[in-house]
Amino acid sequence: MMMHLYRLYRVLHAPVARSWALSRFWYRLFGVRLEGAPDDEVWYFAFGANMHDGVFREKRAMAPREWRPGRIRGYRLRFNLEGRPKGRAAPANIVPEPGSEVWGVLYRITRRDLVWLDHTEVVPGWKYRHLWIDAEDRAGNRLAPAVTYIADGGDTDGRPSLRYLTLLREGARAHDLPGHWLRMLEAIEPAD
Repeated sequence: MMMHLYRLYRVLHAPVARSWALSRFWYRLFGVRLEGAPDDEVWYFAFGANMHDGVFREKRAMAPREWRPGRIRGYRLRFNLEGRPKGRAAPANIVPEPGSEVWGVLYRITRRDLVWLDHTEVVPGWKYRHLWIDAEDRAGNRLAPAVTYIADGGDTDGRPSLRYLTLLREGARAHDLPGHWLRMLEAIEPAD
């Protein structure tokens, strides 16, 4: 069934993502409800390549109404997903871990924008899924609930490609994430 849905997705993904009614139907196929109205605003928390304007604004064609540096607590950044090429490009993921935090960029977007972003991330689908979570901006203002992506990853971390890691580092610097987070990203060894 999943392979048939994936083939259907490959053919219909852009038209479905542009239609609120078709998107509601598509999400239901995966047992997910598409909540709210298309123009309702949500905060989206980016911790991976979507922190980079070249990815988020240009490649994904997103136009956030506002952005702020921010964090989520009780989670840790991991690279425990299989990327392409296999074994040489582990994408970012988050996992629950009490006492930890993940810094990223909070973007204020519409639910229609979120459906388009989901389309670019193949959500709902085979890897990432929504996680609605409390988030706060750098000043400590609570912006909740915010949505981010999470996936079931492996037990061990891979290494991200240098290209991917550069997107994270540049995005974090451009959005003024804290120095300790920038240093942590700089310390990550890329794949060969």
